[in-house]
Amino acid sequence: MFQLKSIHREGIPRALEKVERYRLLNEPVEAESICRDILNADPDNQEALVLLILSLTDQFQGGISGQDPLTLIHGIKDKYKKEYYRGIILERKAKAALYRNTPGSNHDVFEWLEEAMTAFDIAGQISPSGNDDAILRWNACVRTIQRHNLTPRPQEEPGHMNISLE
Repeated sequence: MFQLKSIHREGIPRALEKVERYRLLNEPVEAESICRDILNADPDNQEALVLLILSLTDQFQGGISGQDPLTLIHGIKDKYKKEYYRGIILERKAKAALYRNTPGSNHDVFEWLEEAMTAFDIAGQISPSGNDDAILRWNACVRTIQRHNLTPRPQEEPGHMNISLE
C-alpha cells in the first residue's frame, strides 16, 4: 500500500535533534520512528541506535510490548556502552514491572535489577575516566530494592514439591 520514504544522510543531525525533542515531550513512539528512519539511511549510526533503545524503553511504563530493546544491544560497538545500556534496559524493565504491580512481579523486578546491577558493575570497571554513570545507576537499583523491600525468589527445597490442597 504505502512505501516508507528514505531520509537524506545530510538530514541525520537534524533528525537526531528531533528524536531528543520527542523524547523530552514524552512521545517515544515518534522518537522511535525517527530513529528507524535514521538507521535505514545510516545502519551503523551509534547515536541513533542508542536513542532507539532508549525510545523503546520509554514505552515500558505504558505496557507497550514492541521490539525488545535487548535484541539491539549487539549493534553497539563500544563495550562500555553495550553494558551500560544493557543495564538501563533491565533497570527500566524492572521499574515498569514494579509500577504495574502484578502478582509475583516483585521477584521478577528483583532479578531484573540484579541483572542490571551486574551490567552496571561491568560497565563501571571499564568506564572512561571521570564517568561515574554506571555507579549512579547501580546505586539507584540498590535504592529501589531497599525502598520496595524486594527480595529474591524463594528457593524450593530439592525433592520437595509445594502442593496445596486448598
